[in-house]
Amino acid sequence: MEQPRTIPWRAPRACEDYWSEFSHCRSLMNRFHHYYTFGESPSCQQWKEDYANCKQWENSKDSRAKEALQTSERRRVAEQQMFTPVWQLRKEPPQDWHLPLNQDKPQDM
Repeated sequence: MEQPRTIPWRAPRACEDYWSEFSHCRSLMNRFHHYYTFGESPSCQQWKEDYANCKQWENSKDSRAKEALQTSERRRVAEQQMFTPVWQLRKEPPQDWHLPLNQDKPQDM
């Protein structure tokens, strides 16, 4: 009987992705935008920690680094799911989706 192959765990992103996110977070343009939007500078420490954990996992397969990466990614996904969408998603197309658009007529304001 054949043994099932175990697939080795790998980080959710490439380590270079964590570094590029950290670099983007530290950029002047992003800092200005974040300060303008939220009134404070962004905290880039988590991206740096994720990069270090990813490199540690790649080099030594450290289980603490693996757990830290998994926890960080789960927290990031949970934060993204907390936001409500800007508009309601359709379940089906509008009734008149197949009709041509009225581009010749001026639109009522």
